Amino acid sequence: MEDGGGALRPLGYGTWRLRRRFPLSHRLRQLYDAIAQIIAIYRPHEVAVEDFFVGHVRAAVTIGQVRAMALLAAAQADIPVALYRPLEVKRVVTGYGRGDKARIQSSVQEMLRLQELPTPDDAADALAVAICHCLMRRPAP
Repeated sequence: MEDGGGALRPLGYGTWRLRRRFPLSHRLRQLYDAIAQIIAIYRPHEVAVEDFFVGHVRAAVTIGQVRAMALLAAAQADIPVALYRPLEVKRVVTGYGRGDKARIQSSVQEMLRLQELPTPDDAADALAVAICHCLMRRPAP
């Protein structure tokens, strides 16, 4: 996310689809390698990651493993990481801490002046975390 002259603009966004037929360790390595490659290409000064709360144990474990790959890639590149709770991200981006996925997508589209809704939901969520981080770290006027 680039903050040029007060306007936020994404440098790029998307998601990775990992093949379920591969062992978990292989998929996590693929994910780590992809994140490390993005870090090498864009050379961010900081990374923002959504801190999560999931009621379902299996989902929490999976999300935790994926999140760990992002944290590890950032740590190995010596990049500081900021964590944001989902309610905080939603509050900053939508003005309401309980906004649904559609509201997040439309808010992200509007804030970044995108021609289309960012899809899939995971990409919109990641952009929302980046927006939250950019807005939270700006000095107050």
